[in-house]
Amino acid sequence: MALILTEEQSMLRDSARGLISDKAPVSHLRQLRDSKDETGFSRELWKTFAEMGFSGLLVPEQFGGSGLGAVEAGIVMEEIGRTLMPSPFLATSVLAASALSRGGSEAQKSQHLPGIADGSLLAALAVDEGAKHRPLQTNMQAVRSGNGFRLNGDKALVVDGHTAGLLIVAARTAGSAGEKNGVTLFLVDPKAKGIATERTIMVDAHNAARIVFDNVEVDADSVLGEVDQGYPLLEGVLNVGRGAVASEMVGLSEEVFGRTVAYLKERKQFGKAIGEFQALQHRAAQLYIDIEITRAAVLKALQALDAGAASAGSAVAVAKARAGTTATLAVQEGVQMHGGMGMTDQFDIGFFMKRARVCQELFGDSNFHAEQLARAKGY
Repeated sequence: MALILTEEQSMLRDSARGLISDKAPVSHLRQLRDSKDETGFSRELWKTFAEMGFSGLLVPEQFGGSGLGAVEAGIVMEEIGRTLMPSPFLATSVLAASALSRGGSEAQKSQHLPGIADGSLLAALAVDEGAKHRPLQTNMQAVRSGNGFRLNGDKALVVDGHTAGLLIVAARTAGSAGEKNGVTLFLVDPKAKGIATERTIMVDAHNAARIVFDNVEVDADSVLGEVDQGYPLLEGVLNVGRGAVASEMVGLSEEVFGRTVAYLKERKQFGKAIGEFQALQHRAAQLYIDIEITRAAVLKALQALDAGAASAGSAVAVAKARAGTTATLAVQEGVQMHGGMGMTDQFDIGFFMKRARVCQELFGDSNFHAEQLARAKGY
């Protein structure tokens, strides 16, 4: 498949770019941060997002969505990366929608997907339990109790977990940490007895939460997919999320590159624009090449996910690893080429650097995915 967008996908990109650039520039994030907004994103803007159909991109048409795929979700995430727009799109419209669409029963889909599509339901995926992304190390316990299960354990770095009306929780119903068998996904009401949620604002001023489960009772109907066999479903959902975050980093990188090139043309030293200096030209050219190669790798991964290709996992690992290194290079070059003022809070480049660092960690950093790829290849 050609590594270019179709006409319809280009129209979606233009629509998303118009809304996000107009309603959620970087100053929008700055205002939410400085005002210490309790929600961390604009509910009014999210309502507009839903009205334009973005919240239901991955929701099947019979449940009120558009029934589109990972490529379209990546297009919206790339535009979000350009302005660092804080929104529950990743947590709700990408991760939760994918999990329910792929593993939900008809009853579960009918109950939750229409709310995701119309923007009224926010959801979050609770997987990691430590400082690093290690889904196989899931150790949260789910013990059979009556007609259901009792959950005990902690979850960390739950993206937008503090605003969620539904939690999708990975817990261990059998085996031990490090084993694929024995992981089960549960649909949990965050207001259930025994759940304590603490908002933890990330370094980039975006939202996450730490959630403690203390003897939380869930019934058998809360199981998403099959008991003990939830890891393949979880890995598939995480790969969609990884592709989405990689897309966000492409948008972030390109925006930083554009801002940096514009500055190189404006800033003068020794009587001429610093962009005329060959050393800076070489660095800018190298960054441009890196971004374009990464863009192709990310689009290839998203296409593989939509096609259900056996190689999709490896393609996603390549895309996420490369997007992390490219975004890191982009923000480092951006800050350096802007000189001392690039490090100041009054200048927007610093926001992009912080977001790049968080995106690098979300759902596995470059080293994590390099190892995943090596293992898949038999090394």
